[in-house]
Amino acid sequence: MAVPHYSQLIDGQWHDTGETYTIHSPATDEVVATVAKAGVADVDRAVAAAKAAHAAGTWRNSSPADRAAVLDAAAASLAARADELAFLQSRENGATLRITSALHLGLGIAQLQYVAQLAREYEFESDGPEIGPIPADGVLRREPLGVVAAIVPWNIPLLTTVWKIAPALAAGNTVVLKPDEHAPLLPLEMARALHEAGLPAGVLNVIVGDGEPVGAHLASHPDVRKVAFTGSTVVGKSILGSSADTLKRVTLELGGKGPNIILDDADLDVAVDGALFACYANNGEACEAGTRLIIPAARKEEIIERLVDRGRTLVVGDPTDVATTIGPLITREQQQRVLRYIADAKAAGARIALGGGIPSGEQFTKGNWVEPTIIADVTNLDPIARDEVFGPVLVVLTYDTVDEAIAIANDTNYGLSAGVWGADEARTLDVARQLEAGMVYVNDWHVIHPAYPFGGYKQSGLGREGGPDSLDEYTEQKYISINRSASLAERAFAIVVNPPVLV
Repeated sequence: MAVPHYSQLIDGQWHDTGETYTIHSPATDEVVATVAKAGVADVDRAVAAAKAAHAAGTWRNSSPADRAAVLDAAAASLAARADELAFLQSRENGATLRITSALHLGLGIAQLQYVAQLAREYEFESDGPEIGPIPADGVLRREPLGVVAAIVPWNIPLLTTVWKIAPALAAGNTVVLKPDEHAPLLPLEMARALHEAGLPAGVLNVIVGDGEPVGAHLASHPDVRKVAFTGSTVVGKSILGSSADTLKRVTLELGGKGPNIILDDADLDVAVDGALFACYANNGEACEAGTRLIIPAARKEEIIERLVDRGRTLVVGDPTDVATTIGPLITREQQQRVLRYIADAKAAGARIALGGGIPSGEQFTKGNWVEPTIIADVTNLDPIARDEVFGPVLVVLTYDTVDEAIAIANDTNYGLSAGVWGADEARTLDVARQLEAGMVYVNDWHVIHPAYPFGGYKQSGLGREGGPDSLDEYTEQKYISINRSASLAERAFAIVVNPPVLV
């Protein structure tokens, strides 16, 4: 089978850059594709193309319905190729076909369709209200920002791309997209679908290169009005700092260490399976994964035994096989990082209840494998319980009272996701309301819906993606005051001589 080659998209043309790199399967080390690699000069070209397209006004002055039609056409194109693209995603980044079909492609396409409909309904201009005793008349507008930089990660690249470029384009902006160099293929395929759907040249540009220097140069570029980033908290802080000189708008969706509380009245058959799904979906490489399981101390061994028994039924293997539930990690570096965390926890006295190493067998001598792992007998101060490991590692913590469980859950720098399992809905909702997280799941996990916002508290980020307000993040609000009732002199005189009383 011929190895496909992917180029950069700049100003409506596909370009090679003179430098090419190879993407290898994290499961087999086989070559998946070759990709043209961008440098700093390509960033400048892409931003210049986006700036010129915005200045030309073809896209921003088009109707919301016309912009929505392009998004819908791209969604239909991706849907027609969904099986093919899900398979490609599994080969590229190791996520299982079950996950790439449902989460990466299914939700990504649904999100694109949702934003298209939102664009048709969004109030880009309205009459200004008259509030209180001050006479006011005019127009309220929502206008595009200009050039938006979208920087997306390797773990769920299509969905995180849609979260950024769909509302940006729907609002009339132009975009420079930088996918992560480890998994750029689906963002490039999405760009192709939008390009073929009629997006004007320069409105969407895609460059693939290393975070340093390519991503850093894009994020700090003076002609970029907004940066939308998903990735590590460390890089997010760097982007926030570099945005200060030009006061860029910033949306940051960063790390997580999701606490998952099982209450003493929970149905353990449901909660145990739910806890494994919360942690291990997408091979544990998900920022909103439930990686800290907080259980009643009185039922500790019972629950751990259930977790281990169910964990042994998970199928580790070829991510393109629908029977597989755990695939490989993205790189050898990430595999070794996860294994170091496990080894350090064991050396510090933790109990490895399940897994903890590389699976045995000939097929696992290549690729980047880590067994689904359960670690007990740790405290919430241990690195394994505080740091975002980003692999199939579930840490079990215990509590004596519900208040203690909530305190453990909130004792973290992160606040992206949290969960609670219990039989009494009023009680679980009471706990959910006290958890410091942007998304709290009750008797479920990974329920990501286009109509609901996605984002976190504390060091899990700034702003929200998705939901009915997503276009607000990509527009500036303008008030145009219009004097329709009197001459300027009469209006000024009335206000100065007889000022309104504000109560």
